[in-house]
Amino acid sequence: MKRMELITSLMNLERQGVFVLTKKDIGKLFPLEDEKSMEKSLQRMVKDGLLIKAARGIYINALVASRHKSWMLENIAKALRPGKLSYVSFESMLSEHGVISQIPLSRLTVMNTGASGIHDTPCESIEFTHTKHSIPEILDRTIFVKDCPLRIAKKQAAVTDLLQEGRNTE
Repeated sequence: MKRMELITSLMNLERQGVFVLTKKDIGKLFPLEDEKSMEKSLQRMVKDGLLIKAARGIYINALVASRHKSWMLENIAKALRPGKLSYVSFESMLSEHGVISQIPLSRLTVMNTGASGIHDTPCESIEFTHTKHSIPEILDRTIFVKDCPLRIAKKQAAVTDLLQEGRNTE
């Protein structure tokens, strides 16, 4: 992977609204590069400041990251759980809805149909909690916000999620 080829590819992707990429996405841009070469190239591009390693196998286009801060964590969360339905809930949404006065500064709380877990990123942590709700139920209890890569919980759904998971309600 050559530096100029990557820069050109990253700028083309940014025009399409893509600035968080998986290792697999980057591999598709350079299909002739073998696994070992790709790994070395990625390390070099992170060191050179073209990419920011957000999590294992997830990279941010460093050239445009400052222009996309508003939905950065949500894009990283979506990339961490590909093919799973995820939505912002718990304390993150309760703060947004004004139900709690605390603003969770260091963590985005996300319900998803995938695995639970916490991922630390250069921005903040992302906490995933598995839900057993069906896809129609999730769609009914969440809303779509223009440009946001994840759905968000309605106020009552965020409260219900918090109580069902036995989280701190103090």
